[in-house]
Amino acid sequence: MTLFRTAAAGVLAAGLLISASTLAFAQGGFDLTPEQAARPKAEANQAAIAKISPDFKPVTQGSFTVALTVGDPPLSTYATDSSTPVGAEEDTASIIADALGMKLVLVPVAWPDWPLGLESGKFDAVISNVTVTEARKEKFDFSSYRLDVLGFYVPTESTIQEIKEPKDLAGLRVIVGAGTNQEKILLEWDKQNKDAGLAPVEFQYYDDSAASQLALQSGRADVEFNPNAQLAYRAVVNGKTRLVGIVNGGWPLTAEIAVATKKGAGLADALTEAINGLITSGKYVEALKRWGLEAEQLTESRTNPPGLPKT
Repeated sequence: MTLFRTAAAGVLAAGLLISASTLAFAQGGFDLTPEQAARPKAEANQAAIAKISPDFKPVTQGSFTVALTVGDPPLSTYATDSSTPVGAEEDTASIIADALGMKLVLVPVAWPDWPLGLESGKFDAVISNVTVTEARKEKFDFSSYRLDVLGFYVPTESTIQEIKEPKDLAGLRVIVGAGTNQEKILLEWDKQNKDAGLAPVEFQYYDDSAASQLALQSGRADVEFNPNAQLAYRAVVNGKTRLVGIVNGGWPLTAEIAVATKKGAGLADALTEAINGLITSGKYVEALKRWGLEAEQLTESRTNPPGLPKT
């Protein structure tokens, strides 16, 4: 396996990503109840349990204590009781805990606080959309479980069917976040187009999602290019936009999202084994489908995969 996948491998065929289950969500909505009756359950994975190091010291014996940042759906939000964290990250944590034969304990934390909390032993792991980087690998171990994905979304009735390479954006009006990684990618794609004599991209910037949605629906913009998770959730909830392409967030490299544990804690290999077992059993993709995130699935979890380079 090469150190990093090519840019082409980071761009998937969008037509295969809108599954029947995702369309069903559009009719029935997402489950934001605190009970989470439909959350997948997994069997204990003895191979994963056997890989837990005898040196691993859990915060609470018999429990898997996981920190997460409760922010925007579908990754993590609060349920209708305004206190229970629910979302794709919680589902992932839950089935991993099942596989390890442990009880799940969730600890909401502010994003800037997770590194110190993990180093100091306040929790066993962090499952909160953490991208693997070479700098972070110096302090933490990682078990990958999702691709870091950016999505191209268009109005449902748009004639645009697929965006997978720079030329597909030539001459289009594209909404993107200012100063973001996705803007950096888009600027490079636009440069390639202009160097090839193609029409430039028209960049559009908006302060909030409501304004960007209005621009799309009113015909003032053709495409929105931003983090896939939030755009996927919006597309399912309102049915007004659809996915036409994805790009890895590390383009031209591949960025992966991973469970973070303290360096040398003795849990990473067990987590990787657990995640791979969940991929094989189908519970992993079941959890992603509940939140419309099939486009972000990995085919294999790896311990400490190549991370984005230091800048």
